[in-house]
Amino acid sequence: MISEFRKYKITYSIIILNLIVYIFSSLFSQDIIDMELQTLVDMGALYGPFTVLKGEWWRLFTAMFLHAGMTHLLMNMFSLYLIGRGAEMYFDTKSYLSIYLFSGLLGGLASLYIHPVSVGIGASGAIFGIFGALAGFFLAHREKIQEHTKAFMKDFSIIIVINIVLGLSIPSIDMSAHIAGLIVGFIGGFMLSKEPKWIWLYSAIMIVIIFAFYDYLPGHYVQTLL
Repeated sequence: MISEFRKYKITYSIIILNLIVYIFSSLFSQDIIDMELQTLVDMGALYGPFTVLKGEWWRLFTAMFLHAGMTHLLMNMFSLYLIGRGAEMYFDTKSYLSIYLFSGLLGGLASLYIHPVSVGIGASGAIFGIFGALAGFFLAHREKIQEHTKAFMKDFSIIIVINIVLGLSIPSIDMSAHIAGLIVGFIGGFMLSKEPKWIWLYSAIMIVIIFAFYDYLPGHYVQTLL
């Protein structure tokens, strides 16, 4: 058990952190199955009027660790368990955490742009970023590991199609966060699998995009909500 944790310490640490936050949210909500919406907002969920118009930017981070209910949590954590351990074999700690963080943050910004008055929560944008990073890795090294690349890209295509179908059929699933996270992760995975030292360039680019996007949103909200 200890050796397993040490091997995939980042993935398991993120899962544990999400579980701890969920326990606290269930205590505040007084329901372990489904979280009360107001409790999630009070704990830091994404909500356009607060996150953008009141300048509560920190919600972009806290929302990544909140979940609407037990089903939401288990689906995301199981996905992270499957995908995260694979990514941890191919990326160093800094690369993994950078991809996870930036995918989650930009996924949140995409969600705020598409859904200005909806409450947004969940780790799915960040998790899709890790999935995208694996796709970037296999694409970058496709000539060296052709058979593995073909198998992964086949599974990748199937999962993407399934998520698109689910996203179109279930209104509560935020496809904008998924797609943004996937793109950010893919870029990071491709760059950092080529050269891990490019992490500073990748981080700088993502930070500039985050600040520019966040600076743009208030004007967009004024035009959209009025």
